[in-house]
Amino acid sequence: MARNDRDVVTVSRLGSQDRRSVEVRQEVYKQTGVNTAEAAAGLDHIIERVQRTWPKHGPGRVILPIGYFANVVESNGTGIAICTDGVGSKTMIATMMEKYDTIGIDCVAMNVNDMICVGAKPLSLVDYIAIEKVDASMLDEIGAGLCVGAERASISISGGETAQLKDIVNGFDLVGMAIGQVELNKVVCGRDVTEGDVVIGVRSNGIHSNGLSLARKAFFEDQSYRMDHKFDDLTVTLGEELLRPTDIYVPEAMEILQSVEGIKALINITSDGLLNLARVEAKVGFEIDRLIEPHPIFCLIQRHAQVPDYEMFEVFNMGVGFCYVVDPKAESQTISILNRHNREAQRIGYAVSDPKRHVRIQERNLLGYHKTFRNEERSMRKFG
Repeated sequence: MARNDRDVVTVSRLGSQDRRSVEVRQEVYKQTGVNTAEAAAGLDHIIERVQRTWPKHGPGRVILPIGYFANVVESNGTGIAICTDGVGSKTMIATMMEKYDTIGIDCVAMNVNDMICVGAKPLSLVDYIAIEKVDASMLDEIGAGLCVGAERASISISGGETAQLKDIVNGFDLVGMAIGQVELNKVVCGRDVTEGDVVIGVRSNGIHSNGLSLARKAFFEDQSYRMDHKFDDLTVTLGEELLRPTDIYVPEAMEILQSVEGIKALINITSDGLLNLARVEAKVGFEIDRLIEPHPIFCLIQRHAQVPDYEMFEVFNMGVGFCYVVDPKAESQTISILNRHNREAQRIGYAVSDPKRHVRIQERNLLGYHKTFRNEERSMRKFG
């Protein structure tokens, strides 16, 4: 079972992780209607209950604890990977643009990018569309995007459900559930990460599907920009930039997993940004000493929302869409494969021994712990 990383009220089921981290979610973000701390607190008992359903042996045995990007269940000696995720309030951008032909790509991306983090090959996805009122052309466009995403990820769309929920839904919601396959002895969860392992960051293509609530507040509530507004910093209109579909990282990940020795962890950088690195099983922290330059859209959001660096790095990917944690000997080959797949990638940091699993971004003087970043001096007082 994967975390739901969207900027909606459903949040990570963190399992046994310390809940101190969810006590602080920035005030500006709360004002958008997203209160992840309250939602996370309400999930503690759900975690306890669902884990009681887990068989201890045989078919259906759950391999990983709740809290990783996806989970794996045993079936006849092999692993079936499973995860679910949606696109959150990015659907509102699609509605504002009256353009629905790419949002399905996001739905596929948010699922398959999580699934490859456990070392699994994605196989198929089913979708769920909850809609306020039926619009055949809109549904056709959503379906077209799902198929484009499926082609990019080399999966099938094997079914789905459309629910007309006029009294519940305003607009529409789009969610997917994916399955994949991985040999049980090849499940990846970061348990072998050790001090000195290298973090390779893959440049995102923009905002992806996280932080759209804050972006909407910055541009359309606090300010009165139109979707067709053209900032000098951007190559396309504001609406086109915000709706740009999430990159799908499956093809290169499959090649890397098959051909490179020393791959320790794969990390999908969604909500919580680089703090997702701390989700590896090993008791390590990470030093980020060479950031990828953030896209202009992030600078525009920060300026208009008037939020500090630490909040930006908690909410957005800030230019890093995916990470690989690898043995130093595997760095060159991994980057070479990524480049061949037209990915801009570089070493951005390294693992350190740290049982508290801090993530330090040296360039911005930020120290992260679980789900929050703080300026480092203040962080040391707060986190210890």
